[in-house]
This record gives sequence, C-alpha cells and structure tokens, in this order.
Amino acid sequence: MLYVVSLGGSIVSPPSGPDAKFLADLTTRLAAWLESDAARRIILIVGGGEPARSYQEAYRQTFALLGKQIMSNDALDWIGIAATRLNAQLVKQVLSDYCPDDVVTDPSGPIEFTGRVLVAAGWKPGFSTDYDAVYLAERFGARLVLNLSNISQVYTADPKRYPDAKPIDAISWEEFQKLVGTTWNPGANLPFDPIASSRAAAANVAVVCANGRNLDNVFNILDEKPYLGTLIGARPEANPNG
Repeated sequence: MLYVVSLGGSIVSPPSGPDAKFLADLTTRLAAWLESDAARRIILIVGGGEPARSYQEAYRQTFALLGKQIMSNDALDWIGIAATRLNAQLVKQVLSDYCPDDVVTDPSGPIEFTGRVLVAAGWKPGFSTDYDAVYLAERFGARLVLNLSNISQVYTADPKRYPDAKPIDAISWEEFQKLVGTTWNPGANLPFDPIASSRAAAANVAVVCANGRNLDNVFNILDEKPYLGTLIGARPEANPNG
C-alpha cells in the first residue's frame, strides 16, 4: 500500500522557525503506523514554508530598491525550490531509519525507493510541490494525495476576507478549478495548485486537503476512517467528516 502526502512547508517551517516538536510527533506516529503493517510505504513531498516566502519577498524588495521593473517568476520559483529542498532534507534526516534514499528533486528521473519512506522536494520553475505530489502519485500508482497545510478544509471563498464563506466537505475537480483558477503564481497561497489540479483531474487522482497539525485526523485519513477535510475528486471509499 502506497500513500502520497504533500506536506506543507508552513507546517515544517512556520514563521517561528523549523518546528522540532511537530517533526518529533510526526516521526513517532509515522513509525508506529508503518510498523503496524509491513506493506505500508509513504512518499512525503515537502513544501517551502516561511523560508520560501521570506526569501521570495526579499527578492521582490531588492528589485524595488534597485528600481527594476522586470521581475523573473523563474527566479522566484528557484528561490522557493531551494527552500523546499532544505525542508525536505530536514524531514529526510529525521526519518532516516525509514528513508535511506536521497531526496527526490526530479520526479520524472530515476528514483531509488528502497525504504518505507521516500522524501521529495521542489522540481523546476512553473511546478509546485503539489504538482510533484500528483506526478509521483501517478508514477507509483497511488489513487489519493493527502495535502496537508494549516487549514482544516477548503472554503467557498477566503474566510479571512469573507466571513460568510462556507467550508466544503467534498467537491469535484471541475468546481474546485473554478475556485482556484488555472494559473500558477510563485508563492501563491491556495488550497491546491491549479496546475497540479488539472493534472490530478486528468489522471483521476483524488486529493484530500486537511490540517497537517492534527495528526489524529491525518492518520484517520490514511486509515480511511471518518475525518475532517475536503475531498476533491472521486474516492468512493472515503467517508469525509464521519
């Protein structure tokens, strides 16, 4: 059984810095979960978090101070990719007992997956770690990507700006893409990347968006138990929100 998890960088490395307590809790829970079933394996794709955002903002501010009008989205992406690779290396080393292989930085290239856990990071400009997660799910035959961030569910609109926004339990890819659009912008704060969404829809890969800090809920999702989150796409055996 293979599971694919897009682990938001905001959980691994929030504004306060890399979260050692969360990583220790995740490692303990994940080890117990793996040991309970020898067939279980998991791929973790790690995002950039605060390092990505702060360094990208420094790039923007530097350009402004220099009076330059043209800013490269590729440059912003490469900065974000570097942050994902730093975070992924931290996760890989913490999980080294189960993850003997190198961090994956190109999901289309040769990949060694000899352990129980494989850790991946950003790939190239124009593609988010959400996209990498969908790519790896396709490559390894997983039907579901678990997308973990600091939100519990997707809403009909940004709840910080629109108090009447409603949480969504389940939504089709078509309707979800109407919410997020079709364009990828480096550093965009969306529930799931629009480009990754298009690929997931075409490949019939479902996504569950949930709060990554609620580890009880995370493992309920992996174990196909009732959970709090938003199901995007079709996963007939899922039972969102009980």
